Amino acid sequence: MYLSKIELRRSAAERPEFWRNLADPYGFHKLLWQLFSDSPQRQRDFIYRQEDRVAYTVSQRPPRTASDAWRVRVKPYQPRLRPGQRLRFMLRANPVVSRRDQDGRQHRHDVVMDAKRALREQGLAREKWPPLPDLVQGACARWLAARGQAHGYELDADRLVVERYRQLRFPKKRHAVSVSVADLRGVLEVKDPERLIAMLGSGLGPAKGFGCGLMLIKAA
Repeated sequence: MYLSKIELRRSAAERPEFWRNLADPYGFHKLLWQLFSDSPQRQRDFIYRQEDRVAYTVSQRPPRTASDAWRVRVKPYQPRLRPGQRLRFMLRANPVVSRRDQDGRQHRHDVVMDAKRALREQGLAREKWPPLPDLVQGACARWLAARGQAHGYELDADRLVVERYRQLRFPKKRHAVSVSVADLRGVLEVKDPERLIAMLGSGLGPAKGFGCGLMLIKAA
């Protein structure tokens, strides 16, 4: 795997066509794709996190560096982890849960809206609901902890911080699409290094085309 820091050159940001490509939240992904796509049949094999004009990517192939729009720095990414090791992490995620409707069809639901649904079904009066920041914190902690066994980690829920939670909205065909995005940081313990390393390369959760799923780690 490869870890890259891809920075938009100032000259590129001044071009009108650059901003046209960012007309929707998927636009930045399409710009990055130009660095990784080498044929029309190529499947996406990178995940990324955008911070203003900078993208951090983990990929199976190194990005192309010959571009007048980007400044690209690449290094091999080979995490060496051991069971019991504690890691600090940063993660931008699309935390959703799947529920089946009365017809058996499965739908994804934002975890905060799902938490509110559960409170309504319990018959709890709205004025007795927890404050919204507490709802967000609890829903995100449960979502991240629930995926730990499958991906080789155990979350320290007491040290999880939800730095930001928001909705991305953009038009798609005849209707608008909404994607919930949470910026999380905290501490986890390595349980199965092989599974965790696999997740670091493939990402956690859906909406990877919108910059979600990349977990950045360092020793705690």
